[in-house]
Amino acid sequence: MPLLQQFLHQFLHALKNLLPIVAVVLFFQLAIFQTLPPEPFTIIIGLLIVAIGIALFLLGLELSIFPVGKNLANQFARRGSLPLLLLFGFAIGFAAVVAEPALIAVAQQAQLISEGRVDALTLRLIVACSVGAVMSLGVLRIILGWPIHWLMIGGYILVLSVTFFAPAEIVGLAYDSGGVTTNIVTVPLIAALGLGLASSIKGRNALTDGFGLVALAVMVPMISVQLYGIWVYNVSEAAAVVSSADLATPMFWLLKAIIDLATMVKDILPMILVVLVFQYLVLRRPLAHPIKVVVGFSMVLLGLYAFVLGLKLGLFPVGSLMAEQLISKNYNSLILLFAFMIGFATTMAEPALIAIGEQAEQASPGKLKGSVIRLIVALGVAVGITVGVYRIISGDSIHYYIMAGYAVVVLLTAFSPRYITALAFDLGGVTTSEVTVPLVTALGIGLATSIEGRNVLIDGFGLIAFASIFPIITVMLYAIVVEQLNKRRSAQV
Repeated sequence: MPLLQQFLHQFLHALKNLLPIVAVVLFFQLAIFQTLPPEPFTIIIGLLIVAIGIALFLLGLELSIFPVGKNLANQFARRGSLPLLLLFGFAIGFAAVVAEPALIAVAQQAQLISEGRVDALTLRLIVACSVGAVMSLGVLRIILGWPIHWLMIGGYILVLSVTFFAPAEIVGLAYDSGGVTTNIVTVPLIAALGLGLASSIKGRNALTDGFGLVALAVMVPMISVQLYGIWVYNVSEAAAVVSSADLATPMFWLLKAIIDLATMVKDILPMILVVLVFQYLVLRRPLAHPIKVVVGFSMVLLGLYAFVLGLKLGLFPVGSLMAEQLISKNYNSLILLFAFMIGFATTMAEPALIAIGEQAEQASPGKLKGSVIRLIVALGVAVGITVGVYRIISGDSIHYYIMAGYAVVVLLTAFSPRYITALAFDLGGVTTSEVTVPLVTALGIGLATSIEGRNVLIDGFGLIAFASIFPIITVMLYAIVVEQLNKRRSAQV
C-alpha cells in the first residue's frame, strides 16, 4: 500500500476515534450548559490537527520504532550477551523517561505545589533510574522465563507496604509518577523490545513473555518515589522557585511553537542516541533501511507535535472550561458523569493504546481483538477516574482507595488466565499518556483547589493512578469471564 494511502487510512481511522471526545464536549455544552463552546472553529482545527498527528505517529511507528526495536532485540539475542542486553534495557528505559513531557509537567506541578520541598529534577532522575533498572529486570525475566504474575504480585505487595508508611503528601504523586512514565513514544519502543526478544528466544511466547515491560516500568517508580517522599518529609527542606512569562504577543506564540518542536526533538533524541550507539558502536552493524527509519522517526516527531498542538488548540480549553463550570455550580453528580465520560473518550483516542491493541491482536491470532481491548480498557479508565473524583469530593484518604484497588489487582492476578497477565498490566500503563495526563491532572488539581478543606498536594494528585489501576481490573475480569464461557461451551459440546 502506497505511503499516502496508508496515511489517509490512518487519518480517517483517527477521526473516527476522536468522535467520542466530540460527543462528550457537545453533550455537556448543549445539553447541560445550553451554550456553544467558545471559538468553535479553533476546536475543529484542533481536532483535525490531532487526527493528522495520530496518523503520522502511527505510520511512523510502523516504519521506524517497531522494526528498529524488534531488530535490536533480535540481534542482541543472537549474540547471546546478557550484560549487553541488560545494559541496553537500562539505557533505553532511562533515556525514554528522563525527558518524558508528562513526567516533566507532573514534576513541575509537584515542586510548585509543595513549595519546593519536592525537587522536580530529583524526582525525574529517580523515576528515570527506576525505569532503567526495571527494564533490565524485565529483559532478564524474558530471557530466564520467569512468570510475570509472581513479579507483579510480589511487586505490588511491596508497593502497598511502602504506601502504608509513606506520608499523605507523596502517595498520590508517587502513583501518578508511575503512570506518566509511559507515553505514546516510549510504550511502542518498550513493547517492541519485549516482543522482539520473546520471538527470538526458543520456548518463549510473544503474548505471555513479550508483554510486561511496560507494567514493570509503571510499578517500580511508585516504590522509589514513595521512598523519596519518606526521606523528604522527614529529613530535608527545599525552596520553591516560581516563574512566569508574558503570553500576550504573537511573537511569543511563534517562538513557543519553535521551542515546543525543539523540546520534542530533545525528548526523542536520547532514545535515538541509545539506538544508534548500540547499533553502530556495540553491535557494529548498520541499520536496515536507514532512509525508511529516518522518515519514520520524522513522522513520529511531527505526529507527536501536531497531536499535542491540536489538543492545546481544540480540547484542553474546552475541557478546562467545562470542569470550571461544573465545579462552580457544585453539581457533584454531573462532575462524576463528566469524569466517567471524559475518561472513556480520551482513552478511546489514545494512540499508544491503539498501537498496543494492534500488537496484542497480532501476537494472539484469534484470541484477542484490538477493538475489544480498547473498549474494556476505556471502561476501566472511566470507572477509575470517576472513583478518583469521588474520593476528592468526599475528602477520603487516598491510601485506602489505592491499597484496596491494588489488593483487588493482586487477587485477580492469581486467578486470571496466564496469557492475559502481562498484557493487562501493560494496558494499565498505556492509558496515561499525552491525551489523558493533562486533562486528568488539570481536573484533579482544579477540584482540590475549588473544594473547601482540600489540600492540593494531597488531594489534587492521584487521578492518574486510578486511571492505571482499573483497566488492569477490567481486562483481567474480561479474560476470566471469556475463559469461563469457553469452558462451558467446550463442556456442552
